[in-house]
Amino acid sequence: MVVLHVKRGDDSLFLLEARVGDGVAEVLQRVVLLHNARLKVLRVCTALEQLAEHGPAQPPAMQGLTEEQVTELGLLDEWAEKCVASGGEEENQDPTGRRRGRRPNEKMRKVLTDTVREAKGLISKELVKAGTSLTPQHAGDALAMLGGAVGVVYPMGLPPHDPVREELENREDLTETQDGKMVLDPATTQLWFASKELQCDKKLSDYLGTNEKTKVIIKVQRRGHGAPGREPHLSVEQQKALMAAEFRRREELKRLEEDSDDTFLDSGWADSQHLHRSFQGLCNISWKPH
Repeated sequence: MVVLHVKRGDDSLFLLEARVGDGVAEVLQRVVLLHNARLKVLRVCTALEQLAEHGPAQPPAMQGLTEEQVTELGLLDEWAEKCVASGGEEENQDPTGRRRGRRPNEKMRKVLTDTVREAKGLISKELVKAGTSLTPQHAGDALAMLGGAVGVVYPMGLPPHDPVREELENREDLTETQDGKMVLDPATTQLWFASKELQCDKKLSDYLGTNEKTKVIIKVQRRGHGAPGREPHLSVEQQKALMAAEFRRREELKRLEEDSDDTFLDSGWADSQHLHRSFQGLCNISWKPH
């Protein structure tokens, strides 16, 4: 299997195993699927952290309104009474006004935050450093864990308008959002290797050769944005080590320059003509006025 180190710009995303005989179109589909799955897990994690801090989401019509405005407009949250966290809740107002402001108790919050941390670990970019390839199973397991934690804390379920539930039920609307801009579409996405675009009607072997035991960097780019930047010749760690070595060399040269002392040149043993004058009896001659 060839290992593809997938990057977007200078950002490492994940490792993907493939065969050099696989078509570029197939690999592109897998890359987009994994990339979007990672983003989905991260979105659920973020929403779950907000759920742990401020409770379920308000109905869309009530979001951002003060209590006085809600009362004046006669709005009512039908889920307020039936969607209550196990073990009780406590007040913690949401400054954005998007959530109810009643969070789960400390024990239930820990269930949510611990699950978020574990789920993030399953799709973490640190897997690249560990040499572990990402698979759809990783993202699937992470989403299953997150959904299970929600079921423990809110056994009656979350309101249908809560972002966590929308994500878990694949009803999220990312139109005109920053999260939506991060999602990739196979139709508008390109793969690049060594400053060459991988054409979808070709195979990986047309670009990587036939050696299955290789590891290469593949960059993801939106169509029409041109070729991605080249990889630097040195990694960040190598650049830091080189700069540190150069700094030490300069400091050593500076120290040697400060320590240089040529007073020894006045010593007799440093005089190249001393032996010659000795034979002529010209040593130890002092000149004094009479």
